[in-house]
Amino acid sequence: MDPQPSNAAAAELELKGVGVSPGIISGPAFVLAPEDESVVVRDIRPADVPHELQRYEQALVATRQQIRDLQHRMTESLGKESAEIFEAHLLMLEDRAIYDEIVRMLQHELKNIEYVLHEVTNRYAQALHDLQDEYLSERAVDVRDIARRLLHNLAGRSSSALSELAEPCIIIAHDLSPTETAGLNKSKVLAFATDLGSPTSHTAIMARALGIPAVVGMHDVSLRVTAGDPVLVDGQHGLVFVRPVAERIERYERKRKAHAAIRLRLGELRDQAAMTRDGYNLPLAANIELPADADTAVLNGADGIGLFRTEFLFLNNVPSEDEQTEAYLQVARRVAPATTIIRTMDIGGDKFISHLKMPQQVNPFMGWRAIRFCLAQPEFFKMQLRAILRASTLKNVKIMYPMISNVKEVIEANRLLAEAKNELTARGEPYDENIEVGVMIEVPSAALTADLIAPHVRFFSIGTNDLVQYTLAVDRVNELVTDLYEPTHPAIIKLIKHTIDVSHDHGIWTGVCGEMAANPMLVPLLVGLGVDELSVNAPGVPLVKDVIRSLRYSQAEELGQAALRSGSADEVLHNCHTLLAQIAPEILELVE
Repeated sequence: MDPQPSNAAAAELELKGVGVSPGIISGPAFVLAPEDESVVVRDIRPADVPHELQRYEQALVATRQQIRDLQHRMTESLGKESAEIFEAHLLMLEDRAIYDEIVRMLQHELKNIEYVLHEVTNRYAQALHDLQDEYLSERAVDVRDIARRLLHNLAGRSSSALSELAEPCIIIAHDLSPTETAGLNKSKVLAFATDLGSPTSHTAIMARALGIPAVVGMHDVSLRVTAGDPVLVDGQHGLVFVRPVAERIERYERKRKAHAAIRLRLGELRDQAAMTRDGYNLPLAANIELPADADTAVLNGADGIGLFRTEFLFLNNVPSEDEQTEAYLQVARRVAPATTIIRTMDIGGDKFISHLKMPQQVNPFMGWRAIRFCLAQPEFFKMQLRAILRASTLKNVKIMYPMISNVKEVIEANRLLAEAKNELTARGEPYDENIEVGVMIEVPSAALTADLIAPHVRFFSIGTNDLVQYTLAVDRVNELVTDLYEPTHPAIIKLIKHTIDVSHDHGIWTGVCGEMAANPMLVPLLVGLGVDELSVNAPGVPLVKDVIRSLRYSQAEELGQAALRSGSADEVLHNCHTLLAQIAPEILELVE
């Protein structure tokens, strides 16, 4: 075999992962060496147990204080809601079951506390990981993060080499824990890329909150980058270029400057209406997960809240009726007089909450979840309904039921809503007696029987993410079938159009709150199909608003009619691409 040329090691390397925090940045690599996971084991005497236990309790105190310090810094820089991510860590430190198991093993095994702690927490983390549930797998990461901090404090050493960075750099690591990510110094850490991780991990959430470009799930990036290598990170598209060539750097720098200029212009649209060039006004609302997100929605120029995903309030514990009421009121007041649509808890599927004691299911996406779970727990469901009703006194709140598959579920949910109203009346508590009720159309059976559901509600909201997934039998997070997940598939186009037409025939309206509504390329298509409202994640509001303001309604109608005649998802997508290139080429550049 011929020898490799001497400069082979310096060749540009392009690596692909999952972009979890957007941004384009370049800089030298800082490769974080993986920690030695081995723990020294030594025998102890029964008389040593109290001393070992005292060491453990001192480590607990130190770790607890470190987490609270992180929370405090996060609250000051990003707000209380972002800092609440560490509540789960604090709860683990207070977990009596783990503490008791450590004490038992310490007394029975007579081994040093480091070994006992490592064994117990590793069993907990492995048990969570083996459940093969995405949410619980991420909680296994949290358990290991806390265990690592406790071990560092037992050894009296710093928790991370990242706190001692001297120069700005791009972190390359096998993995970063949530607490490591939260402690990153933005003046020193330009971006990071890791072998492990997913978009739902606390580490990814922290990166987005901090505004640090990040790519995760790269498998072996930590083995393919050398300390000091020049690296370019594209957090939007999940790309990392190691030793990028000059042409690549120049092209990305032009793109970065263009993106910055476009986003600066988009920021000026805050107080402008989402109105087409020929005068068609389309309300553009925001999707939120926590009350503090309402501020971001308002700052980005949203017309109210089109989807308040209330299940995120339940992640750490079950809030009381009063606590729920205050959370909903906080949002309603912030956006008033604009509307807040509060979706009842959509738990299950990829949002598993252990303290609600939901059973393990072979296929949770099609199992006991969302409205099915709530109808089976009527008192639990009515507590949330009462809280939403109590928050409706400003008369700008609407209720929406998720995952409806038949009219019977709507009738039963409305019956429980009526009971909740009667209970509040008996308590003498005010609420909006004419509060509007709507349903999510995200199951094909609901779309096909929309005419049966319409008489019982005041609006529909199409959740395109699940509608595409369930209609095409494609798991949207399974990379093996990604190419089959087609929002422009003729079946999807026809279901959306049918739902809209049925709603208009019954004198009600239809919105879209799924990812299709946030895709600038597909927005003109939805407008052309006759949708009455769009709701997108708050940062995407200016982008979608700019597309609508660049569009003529007549162009959208032509696109919608062509899509209904088409027999090909690719053809529909091509037509959408062509129209966006014609009306807003700078937006096309931004999203591509």
